[in-house]
Amino acid sequence: MLFDLGGVILTSPFEEFSRYEAAAGLPAGTVRRINSTDPDTNAWARLERNEFALGEFVPAFEAEGAALGLQVDGWKVLACLRGQVRPEMRVAVERCAGTFTTGLLTNNFVSWSDAAGEDAPDPDLAEVLSCFDAVVESSVVGVRKPEPKFYELALEQLGVAAADSVFLDDLGVNLKPARAMGMRTIKVTDPAVALAELSEVTGLDLR
Repeated sequence: MLFDLGGVILTSPFEEFSRYEAAAGLPAGTVRRINSTDPDTNAWARLERNEFALGEFVPAFEAEGAALGLQVDGWKVLACLRGQVRPEMRVAVERCAGTFTTGLLTNNFVSWSDAAGEDAPDPDLAEVLSCFDAVVESSVVGVRKPEPKFYELALEQLGVAAADSVFLDDLGVNLKPARAMGMRTIKVTDPAVALAELSEVTGLDLR
C-alpha cells in the first residue's frame, strides 16, 4: 500500500494555495499556473529534487511568477504546505500497516529525518510516519513524481512488485506513470470515496 502525503494523508495544500491567492488578491490558480510552467525544470521541481536551497528557491519562484505578470510571496506559498493529518487516513494507514507492506511516496523539500525545531513534524504526523516500512522523499532520492525512476526506487526499497501495489495520490499526473508500471491506482479527491475503494481492494474496513 503506497500513500502520497500532502492531499492524501494531510489536508490538501491546494486549499491553502487558494486561501493565500484570495488574501493576496491574486487570480485563482496562480500557484498552479506557475508550477505548471516548465514543470520538470522550474524552481519548484528543482526544490523537490534538492537542487535548490530554500533561499535560492524563493527568488527563483517569485521571478517565474513575475514573468507571468504575477507578484507572489514565495515564503507564504511554502507555508501553505503545512497540512493537518486527516484522522480517517491515519486510521487507514495504521490498519494497512498491520497487514501489508506500506510506503510513503512524497515530493518534498526537506527530509523529515533531518528536520529540527519548528520544521519538525507534529506528533500526529510523526506517529503516522512511524507506520511505514519505507518513506521515499524526492529531496532525498533526487528524483520526483511523476518521474518513473522515483517509483522504481520506491518499489526497490520496499521489495515489492508494481503489480502487487496500490498507490493513492491526489494528482492524476502522479498516478499515470504508476498505472503504466502496473500498479493499481486510486485518486484521492474525496477521502471517503478513496477509502471505500481501498477497502474493496484490500478486504479491510478502512472507512
